Amino acid sequence: MLVPLSWLKEFVDIDIPAELVAERLTVAGLEVGHIRYIGVPQQTVEGVRFPKSDHLVWDRDKLLLGAIREVKAHPNADRLVLALVDYGGAELEQCVTGAPNLFAYKEQGAINPPLWTAFAMEGAEVWDGHSDTPKRMVLKGKDLRGVYNKSMVCSEKELGISDEHEGVILLDHDSKYVAGTPLQDVLGDVVLNVELTPNLGHNFSVLGVARELAALLGKSLREPSYAMIAEGASITGQVTIEIHTPDLNPRFTTTLLKGTTVQPSPSWLQYRLRLAGQRSINNIVDVTNYITFEIGQPLHAYDYDELVKRAGGNAPKIITRLPATGEVLETLDGQKRELGATHILVCDESGVLGLGGIMGGAETEISDKTTNVLLEAASWNFINIRKTMHAQKIFTEAGTRFSRNVHPSRAALGSQRGIELMRQLGGGQIATGMIDEYPLPAPVIQIELPVSEVKRLLGIEMSVQQAAELLTRLQFDVTLAGDVLHVIVPDYRTDISTGVVGQADLVEEIARVIGYDRIPNTIMADEMPPQWADSAFETEERIRDLLIHLGLTENINYRFSAPELEAQLTPTGMASSLPASGYVELANPIAPEKSVMRHTLLYHLMNNATQNARYQDRQQVFEIGSIYLKNGAPLPDEPLRLGILMTGVRRKDDWSHSQQAGNADFYDIKGVIEGLIAGLHISNVSYTRSQHTTFHPGRSATLLIDGKAVGDFGEVHPLVAQNFRLTAAPVLMAELDLEAIIAATPARYTLTPLPATPPILEDIALVVAENVAAAAVEAVIRKAGGAMLKSVMLFDVYRGETIGAGNKSLAYALTYQTDEKTLKDEDVAKIRKKIIALAERELNAKLRA
Repeated sequence: MLVPLSWLKEFVDIDIPAELVAERLTVAGLEVGHIRYIGVPQQTVEGVRFPKSDHLVWDRDKLLLGAIREVKAHPNADRLVLALVDYGGAELEQCVTGAPNLFAYKEQGAINPPLWTAFAMEGAEVWDGHSDTPKRMVLKGKDLRGVYNKSMVCSEKELGISDEHEGVILLDHDSKYVAGTPLQDVLGDVVLNVELTPNLGHNFSVLGVARELAALLGKSLREPSYAMIAEGASITGQVTIEIHTPDLNPRFTTTLLKGTTVQPSPSWLQYRLRLAGQRSINNIVDVTNYITFEIGQPLHAYDYDELVKRAGGNAPKIITRLPATGEVLETLDGQKRELGATHILVCDESGVLGLGGIMGGAETEISDKTTNVLLEAASWNFINIRKTMHAQKIFTEAGTRFSRNVHPSRAALGSQRGIELMRQLGGGQIATGMIDEYPLPAPVIQIELPVSEVKRLLGIEMSVQQAAELLTRLQFDVTLAGDVLHVIVPDYRTDISTGVVGQADLVEEIARVIGYDRIPNTIMADEMPPQWADSAFETEERIRDLLIHLGLTENINYRFSAPELEAQLTPTGMASSLPASGYVELANPIAPEKSVMRHTLLYHLMNNATQNARYQDRQQVFEIGSIYLKNGAPLPDEPLRLGILMTGVRRKDDWSHSQQAGNADFYDIKGVIEGLIAGLHISNVSYTRSQHTTFHPGRSATLLIDGKAVGDFGEVHPLVAQNFRLTAAPVLMAELDLEAIIAATPARYTLTPLPATPPILEDIALVVAENVAAAAVEAVIRKAGGAMLKSVMLFDVYRGETIGAGNKSLAYALTYQTDEKTLKDEDVAKIRKKIIALAERELNAKLRA
């Protein structure tokens, strides 16, 4: 939120530099992310660090407030005029200018009152208004079409205020203006960019920031006037209000202004809105925006005559309700919008007028022909407004404030101040009274705070009187009863709770006024509790380290997802292998694609790979995190999972490799998993064919530990890869039950010394039926081999006519070794015979010739 310092000063006296104001606000929780200087110099304050600003400082002697007394025609150019400017000197200064907004005054003689403008003398530094890129220049005298010119009247672009260069600055007449006043003192300003968190809705206005600053500086706050001069007929009978859903719209007020004139806003209002980041439209619409920024209560103005026309010439009835099925609304931005079942509407008996709290409709908006204005100031359920904004993708200043919970008490104040300002700027008469429907009054929040709680939470000594004084500065109503503060919370403070939580909220307020940086450091009075090792966490960290050593990079993703997104992990027409339990739904999702808690890590890993494939062709990553499964209890199960993704070339090319590496395949991800299992010293591991529908049925496997499945890995099914547009190379993935892996990791393991005797290596090929798993053959070999058989590794699978249809040949590399003696061929031959015999007996296997 952009907050001009000059606007703040209307509500609180500020006698410290802007940089120190920013520092105090930031320390109190209202972070000032940036400071913009309009013509004034940046100050240096010890201990306060803000980036040095490269802005244009207006020279106090050469950039002045000027009064244009006359505009004459240029003798040699139709597109130029001569402005005679009073700048406080002995004579008027003649400026040659092509400003189009001065042509209406050409050859009209003396202008009284004068046109007040920004005047730059020779030698002044300004921005080049005709340059497409920012460029400074120093004014020098030169001939312009036969007329010597050494000074200029300035546009906003030339002063660095905005990019506006269609005309020179023209200020409304003010009796306090004196020609020759330094421009710094008239238009110079400092704009604070205050970055507010969602819980600080009461500060989302200039008045809100001023209220905070007054408390921090110990100054008095000057509230704006909410009085309205109502001299017209009673508003009763000229409009009625009907609220159908008070829980979504607890209050709705209207005031009426008749006989007004829609016209440009005065220059002070346009300038102030521009500094706050809002463009000027006309005096009526500008007032609604001005009050939104000033006190934080959004307003909406209707053309009253259009409402009457829609009511058939009768008094209009304003209705707030939920939409009917199929109802649509054309908003002020020209879009026709389909309405959701919970989108609160402002309507009349003819149809929809606007989206409550967010944006009005096009049919009853203010136009140049408007003479009668009905002003709305209402209150809305902030959660509903937030959901509606995200669903409709409309983000307005009004919606932003209502989504942060504007208290209903602000509605009447905003309506009164807004309608009176409209009367002052456009004329007319305000109807007597206000239509105020308030079916759901907000409760008064009262809290009892023992002063001992302040000491307990902040660790500082504080008297009950000191605590009361600090809260009073924040406009809390405080009375004392011994060492207890009885506190009535200001109605606009919607962030303060009741009970014990409310006590903590009040203590936080006390700390903010003191300044977090001023609370002294204290040491805990109690001893630290004994430290206990968290073996599960330590193992999880070991797994991270092992995977990084295996060449993988860790990913961290949001744990939110959407059912339709995770459905992409299952080929069309197949039953999904993902968890079947219902999704944990979010009550207030930040986006449609983050509406539930995830069931798997695979979707985000695949989505990441799709995004990253634009930049690199090799990805090897892992993620550790929870998934969320409904179990019928209030809280879901949150099992921990390990996800792995590998795609692209197997290795990076460098000087040590003479040949191009191929793409990673099933055996690469199997090698990573085997490396992880070996690094954790987990025993009794086996593999079987996977049935998981996300994976390729012939290039995937299930990991088993002690015979129990702990996850699947392999090549992603081609149809799934197509869903994610990842078809350039095979995608290898794994999702494993990390809790099962951690549970199987031994706390201690045996280290085997290096062998003292040489091994004997030999290969053996067995022919078995096609349906016999390689793991079953390996198990038989190990069983027959006994203690002397140190390792078994499958290195070849063969199918062909020579071994008969329906068969396959599995070739294994065997390693024999024992520390008792050096083995001989005859020792190994005995073991080989046992292996062949047992394989033939249990698997009907034959030794391949």
